[in-house]
Amino acid sequence: MTDPLVWTATIAFIVALFVFDFAVVIRKPHEPSFKESVAWSVFYIAIALAFGAVLHFWHQDFPTTEYLAGYITEKSLSVDNLFVFLVIMTRFAVPPKYRSRVLLVGIAVALILRAVFIAAGAAALDAFAALFYVFGAFLIYTAWGLAKESQEDASQEYEEGRMVRLVRRLYPVTDGYREGKVMVREAGRRMVTPMLLVMVAIGSTDVLFALDSIPAIFGLTQDPFIVFTANAFALLGLRQLYFLVQGLLQRLVYLHYGLAAILAFIGVKLVLHALHENNVPFINGGEPVHVPEISTGLSLTVIVVILAISTVASLIATRRSSDDIEASLDDQRGEALEGDGSDSPAAEAQQGRADARESTATPTARTGDDEQS
Repeated sequence: MTDPLVWTATIAFIVALFVFDFAVVIRKPHEPSFKESVAWSVFYIAIALAFGAVLHFWHQDFPTTEYLAGYITEKSLSVDNLFVFLVIMTRFAVPPKYRSRVLLVGIAVALILRAVFIAAGAAALDAFAALFYVFGAFLIYTAWGLAKESQEDASQEYEEGRMVRLVRRLYPVTDGYREGKVMVREAGRRMVTPMLLVMVAIGSTDVLFALDSIPAIFGLTQDPFIVFTANAFALLGLRQLYFLVQGLLQRLVYLHYGLAAILAFIGVKLVLHALHENNVPFINGGEPVHVPEISTGLSLTVIVVILAISTVASLIATRRSSDDIEASLDDQRGEALEGDGSDSPAAEAQQGRADARESTATPTARTGDDEQS
C-alpha cells in the first residue's frame, strides 16, 4: 500500500483514536471495571476489523488475509507484554486509578518508536534480502528461549532499564504520585514523580518486545502499511486488554508455549521465503531454492489454532489445579475436625466435668472474678 492519501488518512485516524482515549482517561482517572474493559476491548477490536473491511472493499488488491494474520499475531504477542506490565505496576506501586494513564502514555511512546523500527526494517529488507534468513533464525531462537521460560521467570522481579536509570540521574524523584502529576516543583527545585518513571519503563519495555514481534509480522507480510497498522491497532486496545485479563494472566500457564510455537512457525516461514527468493552467493550459487512456501491463509489458520489450543489448555489445567487445592483444603478441614473430636462422647463427658467444676466454684472466687471483670 503506497497511496499517500491512504497513509495520511490512516495516521490521522490512529492519532484521533489516541487523542480520544487520552480525553476519556484524563477526564476521569479511575480503574475500569470488568464490564467497561470488555466494552472498550470489543470496541477497539471492532475498529481494527472494520478498518480491514473498509480497505478490502475500497482497494480490491488490499491483502486482507495478511492484515488479519498480522493483527492477530501482534495482538497475541501483546498479551505477553501484559505479564511484564503487571510486574512493573506492582514494582512501582501505581495506584489503580492512575494505571490507565500510565499505560496509555507508555503505549503512545512505544508506537512512535515501533514506527521508526518498522521504517528501518522495511528499508533494510529492500536493500538486503539476506536479512530474511537473519529474521527467521532470530525468531526460531527466540521461540526456543520462550518455550523454556516458566511463568515464574516471566513474573520475576523487575529490574530498571537504562532509560529509567537515566531519568533518575537527571532529576530527583518524589516519594509519592502527587495526584498523578508527572513533574512538580518542591523546595525550589523541579522534581519528577514515579509516574514518569513508570511511563518510561512501560514504553521502553514494549520496544524490547518489538524486537521479536516486528520480525514476526514481516514474516507474514512485507507491506510496511500492514505492518504499521497491525501494530497500531494491536497497541490501541492494549490498555483495555490489561484491565480485562489482569485477573486471568496467572491462569494462562501454557500461553508462552503457544507464542513460542507461533514464533517458530513464522521463523520457518521466513527461512522458506528467503530460500525461495535466494540471492546469497554461497547458498545454491545465488540461485533460488525450490522449496514449498507457506501461504498467508494457512499461516492465519495455524496461528488461530495454536492460540485456541494454548488458551483452552491453560484454563483447563488451572481449573483442575484450583479444584485439587480446594479438595485438599476440604480434606484438611475434615481431618482437623475429626482430630478435635468435639462430637465424640468422651469430649462431651470432658466438657460436662468442666461445667460441673465451674458450677461448684466458691462464692469468693466468683466475686473476685466479677471485680476483675
